[in-house]
Amino acid sequence: MKQKIALAITMMALTIGATAQNSKSRFASETKPALFGIHYVAADFITPETFKNQSVSARNFAKLKDMGQGLSLSYWKGLTPTIDFSTRMNAIFYDYAADVRMEATDKKEIGLELEPSLNFRPIKDNNLFAPFLTAGVGGGYYTGKFGAYAPLGGGLQLNFNSVSYLLVQMQYRFALTKDVLKDHLFYSLGFAQNFGPEKPKEVVPPPPPPVVDRDGDGVPDAEDKCPDTPGLASLQGCPDRDGDGIADADDKCPDVAGIAKYQGCPIPDTDGDGINDEEDKCPTVKGVARYQGCPIPDTDNDGVNDEEDKCPTRPGPASNQGCPEIAKEVIEKVNMAAKNVFFSTGSYKLLPKSYKSLNDVVSILKADESLMIDIDGYTDSQGSDELNQTLSENRAKSVKDYLVSKGIDESRLKSTGYGETNPIADNKTAAGRAKNRRTEMTIRNF
Repeated sequence: MKQKIALAITMMALTIGATAQNSKSRFASETKPALFGIHYVAADFITPETFKNQSVSARNFAKLKDMGQGLSLSYWKGLTPTIDFSTRMNAIFYDYAADVRMEATDKKEIGLELEPSLNFRPIKDNNLFAPFLTAGVGGGYYTGKFGAYAPLGGGLQLNFNSVSYLLVQMQYRFALTKDVLKDHLFYSLGFAQNFGPEKPKEVVPPPPPPVVDRDGDGVPDAEDKCPDTPGLASLQGCPDRDGDGIADADDKCPDVAGIAKYQGCPIPDTDGDGINDEEDKCPTVKGVARYQGCPIPDTDNDGVNDEEDKCPTRPGPASNQGCPEIAKEVIEKVNMAAKNVFFSTGSYKLLPKSYKSLNDVVSILKADESLMIDIDGYTDSQGSDELNQTLSENRAKSVKDYLVSKGIDESRLKSTGYGETNPIADNKTAAGRAKNRRTEMTIRNF
């Protein structure tokens, strides 16, 4: 009866495997998917003992009817393309107490086992046939006692497109608990099934059509707006001779770099002053860069531009550097006042008789605030050069201080001492020395 059950399981496995292969559309994986299996199993306790205890002539293999038989449920999962993990639960009917432990019993026994193992294949899982080696550890409950063993063996798997598997195994189990279990052989025949989702069918795309590029510029004719003239990919295959990023066909100045705003031409410079119209505030009149393309201004419109005009807000002739000319009578009054400036002998103290002339100068300066005066002091040659220099400086400053005291801004006045230099008469005579001891005032407006 048990032989018939084993045959039925085997036929069922083959039928399911063939059906799965025909009905499923999956690609075999290099690594085993998760499987659940059912197996017919047999445990042979007789053959190992026979080989250990009897002579060679008397050694015989045990028959199936003398073995413990049962069923096994298993779980399989690939760890790598050539290593699988498996665990199985076995239920084996056998008289363990009487045969293994030599204990009297009168009841049918069942051994329940749990066995995790690693399975090693020399080839990947996606082959139709693949042998494998098994090593692991197992334990079970046998007629009221727990025992342990170490399985070592091999097997063969038949892979039906990584969906269904037929598995045949044989192990030698080394008993680790001799008082409960003894060494024995273990045989298994069954199948395992992958109940996971179907793997998508691999779609192999058709080969791309040949690329046509007549002008050889690397831009296919299908994308090339100028398929017969080599050009740039950035311009859809059209040329750009001046390299300004505008295709020659759209460039009004194809040989001169320009910008799109002017259709490929440079920014214009209408007045030709070297400053383009976009930066030129006077695009139709030549100018200079520092005035943003405009001419140098002439604020007072006197014909002398502001950069050369000493008086840019007051019109004057170029001969006077753009400043208005000072009236002749004003110049004469100042010169006359300078001749009537007197000091105490050997001193820089102004004498009161100088005040009237200096007050005239004050009136002139107040009447026209654009006027300025240079005050120069001179001495004769009597005394040392150093003393004469100091004296001339102090006398010129005394005149300046007087004018300031009368309300004239100091910034409009400049005093300088020249000592005994620049004589205007002979220092050997008293009359000449008197002329050389002088104060000069020069009026100006810049």
